[in-house]
Amino acid sequence: MGKPQNVVDLLKRGGVLFNVEGKTTDEIYKNITDSVSLPDEVTKEGVYAALCDRERVMSTAVGYGIALPHCRGTILKNNENQQITVCYLKDPIDMNAPDARHVYVMFVILTANSQTHLQVLSQLAALFKDDNFKQLLEKKSGIDELVKLAESLM
Repeated sequence: MGKPQNVVDLLKRGGVLFNVEGKTTDEIYKNITDSVSLPDEVTKEGVYAALCDRERVMSTAVGYGIALPHCRGTILKNNENQQITVCYLKDPIDMNAPDARHVYVMFVILTANSQTHLQVLSQLAALFKDDNFKQLLEKKSGIDELVKLAESLM
């Protein structure tokens, strides 16, 4: 299985997308999958379908204006291809978040196994509890700033 994956490494691999357009999660996921770099082992269409299917089961909004779109099962085959892409939305959308706040940023999580997926969720939850991290998100900060703070908090 290899060493545990650190959320910082996955953020570096996934990067940031700014001003992602869309009025629905389906539209947003389409624009995200058209924009992210994916390994050869998966198709943009496959990732798009998996994200939409998961969202139909239950909202991935977690509060604070943040959502964690991910696939129900593992979609990647290799740990080296795992990534988290931070996606700032052009216009916040209602995703039925527990705090009723509209989502303005998504952390799209693509993992190769359930163990990494759970580790990543735990690490992200810890980051979202930090006021400085949430402030960086609200400023629509780039990956370097987010990674620097995340490294100091992990």
